[in-house]
Amino acid sequence: MADKTLKEIATKMAKLDIALLTTHTSRGQLSSRPMSNNGDVEYDGNSYYFTFEESRTVKDITENQHVNLGLSGPKGLYISIVGNAHLIRQRATMQQHWVPDLEKWFKDGLDTPGVVLVRVEAKRIKYWQGEDEGELTVQ
Repeated sequence: MADKTLKEIATKMAKLDIALLTTHTSRGQLSSRPMSNNGDVEYDGNSYYFTFEESRTVKDITENQHVNLGLSGPKGLYISIVGNAHLIRQRATMQQHWVPDLEKWFKDGLDTPGVVLVRVEAKRIKYWQGEDEGELTVQ
């Protein structure tokens, strides 16, 4: 088991778009849903996903910011990211992560009522690929 650096893990994540975002519900259950980062894959320990203000995702994060991201990729790559989710409503920050493909869900772009950006700040990353596995604590 040879632990990798954040940069090495980021390289493996570069083409991965879909993650399963798991939150804690108000009833103490876990709830997962697929989220697309829409090609925003310059990974630095933060992941970004757009959703709606009225979504279950936002409700769960408001009550408990501790989340998990699960990703899988080619050649048996699996990544689990434990972190804290933050809700971002500042248009300037959202603009930095906006791509035109998002308009299939948010028809008026950033002017769509209730659009919110979720930032997941990694605290611990675990990865597996064949017999190679390891863990990284993100500062």
